[in-house]
Amino acid sequence: MADSERTPTTTFIHPEKLRHETSSVETDEVAFDPVLERSWWKIDLLVLPVVAMFYLLSFLDRTNFANARVAGLQTDLKMTNKQYSIALTVTYVPYIVAELPSNLVLKAVGPNLMLPTMLTLWGIITTLQGVVKNYAGLLACRFFLGLCEGGVFPGLVLYLSFWYPRRQLQSRISAFFSTASLSGAFSGILAYGIVKMNGVGGRPGWAWIFILEGLFTFVFGLSAYFTLPRSPASARFLNEKEKAYVIARLRETGATGREEGIDSFSWREVGQAFTLPQVWFLAVSFFFDGVLVYGLAYFTPSIVAGLGYINANAQLFSVPPFAVAFVAQVTVITSYVSDRYGCRGYVTIFSGVLATIGFAMFLGVKSVHVKYGSLFLSITGAYCAAPALSTWSANNATPYTRRATAIAIGFIMTNSGGILATWLLGSLSLPPLYTKATITLLIFSVLMIVFTTFNIIYLTIQNRKKAEIRATTLRENERPGLGDRSAWFVYNL
Repeated sequence: MADSERTPTTTFIHPEKLRHETSSVETDEVAFDPVLERSWWKIDLLVLPVVAMFYLLSFLDRTNFANARVAGLQTDLKMTNKQYSIALTVTYVPYIVAELPSNLVLKAVGPNLMLPTMLTLWGIITTLQGVVKNYAGLLACRFFLGLCEGGVFPGLVLYLSFWYPRRQLQSRISAFFSTASLSGAFSGILAYGIVKMNGVGGRPGWAWIFILEGLFTFVFGLSAYFTLPRSPASARFLNEKEKAYVIARLRETGATGREEGIDSFSWREVGQAFTLPQVWFLAVSFFFDGVLVYGLAYFTPSIVAGLGYINANAQLFSVPPFAVAFVAQVTVITSYVSDRYGCRGYVTIFSGVLATIGFAMFLGVKSVHVKYGSLFLSITGAYCAAPALSTWSANNATPYTRRATAIAIGFIMTNSGGILATWLLGSLSLPPLYTKATITLLIFSVLMIVFTTFNIIYLTIQNRKKAEIRATTLRENERPGLGDRSAWFVYNL
């Protein structure tokens, strides 16, 4: 970092900082300032809630399809199980196509403009789902919903990655991703109340689920133009000293480039992301977890209904497992432990073990109550793995364009897993027990653990090689432009 960008006044380095910032080795240190450290609290209070609401509405507007199905959507539109799976798949195709281009242009367009625009548009489309008269109209809505939402999750992860140092990132990603499990719980409660509007305005209860939730998304999208800042440098709630401190800490820890030009767009860096082994180890794990997350998100109400809880009760009894997953994500499992010890991979393995136990219980035990109880483990495991994988991906790729591409690759694989999930539980495995699907999800949970272990081993070997280089050479002698391949960039495990 240039001397002009370093905070002067003191050379004291807080012990917490020394413990936390071992994820990147730098030649310069930013003096710890307990007063300026409060800047992160400002960001937590004014940026993170907006980001969390974005993802809550994104997930709610996709997964409310499952609640609408239980409330009579499939029956009223005379859909077969195959047609229901097609309707879900149609969402994912444009969703996947949009993810990489969206991430690549996010910084140029400005997240403060691009993200609210996507939110506002998909709010309109969600509302329109409530007025469709036939299956063709529903397919059209699902297609454009996926197109507008495609860049949201990778965009939000990328956006947060240039607000927080690497070792402070997962607690924030966990906070906003936990809203996915919150939406799973919240959507059940909402649906339970909204379906009582059946017949109001001549519309069935499932139509009102789409209309009311879509209208709220539209209104919040409009408000986000005024509440979502572009970057730390332009945040009006930070004073000049706080801006300088935040930017210096981001550069020091490798969250952003040490010079502005490093983070500019480059097609070369897009290509470099495709050559990183850690990106592909993670991509496979993203795929497996995508099948788990979306399978449970879309079909938990149907699974619960198959256990004997009918209609409205199925909506309500789908709430507790997601509520437990929400608590697990924002507390010990994925945020505190992962950020404190920098152990993204080990948190993913633990999450995979939870999911494995949950699916094994559902498969091997006949008791309806035990099967219902198994959902607490499988949903918590699947949902806790996602923020750990997302943070791991963002932490271990730099500069900006390479990271944007790596994150997009991960979410392309996640949503490819979503496509498989829609068919696996939609028509390839029959209710109420979904035996073939449960076996598949059990195997995928184990494979997620295996590929996560491969990635930990690979990154450990690379860190040892980098340590040997640092011991025998000076940073000034290293070839510039290496990004995360630099010996002075230490991978998070």
